[in-house]
Amino acid sequence: MIAGYDGVDVLADHSILLAIPAFLPAFALVGVVVFIAVRDRRAGDDDTEQSEEET
Repeated sequence: MIAGYDGVDVLADHSILLAIPAFLPAFALVGVVVFIAVRDRRAGDDDTEQSEEET
């Protein structure tokens, strides 16, 4: 246990490290969504241009 005050029991230590497994899937999901959005944004709207040329 952590050295500190007498009579104080630390019930949880390194709470941020314990929270990482809870937030990691959310950050991974956000990363995938941003990656796909950026990739699609760079690709452009090729489908829209082709449909306009056909009409």
